[in-house]
Amino acid sequence: MLISSAYAASASPAPEWTSFLPLVVIFVLFWFMLIRPQMKQAKEQRRMLEALQKGDEVITAGGIVGKVTKVGDAYVTIEIAPEVNINVQKQTVQTLLPKGTIKSI
Repeated sequence: MLISSAYAASASPAPEWTSFLPLVVIFVLFWFMLIRPQMKQAKEQRRMLEALQKGDEVITAGGIVGKVTKVGDAYVTIEIAPEVNINVQKQTVQTLLPKGTIKSI
């Protein structure tokens, strides 16, 4: 026979925990870069919706700017023009504006 057989060298066994190390590192990075900031933002949004009161100026998810005239458990009434009121779900309120912002627009 002209070609000799090749045999693989025996590898030293690596510890079992090293195979899970990349997964643990990826999970930790995923937690601190995605999950934790999103939870913090959701908590701030919830707090803002609970503190919503009559007279606050807000922007809804649809981009409607107005002044809150009535706050219920699930719905908010927003005045978007003089004597023009709309009812929207409380969750659609995205941003609480500083007082006087509507007059400056």
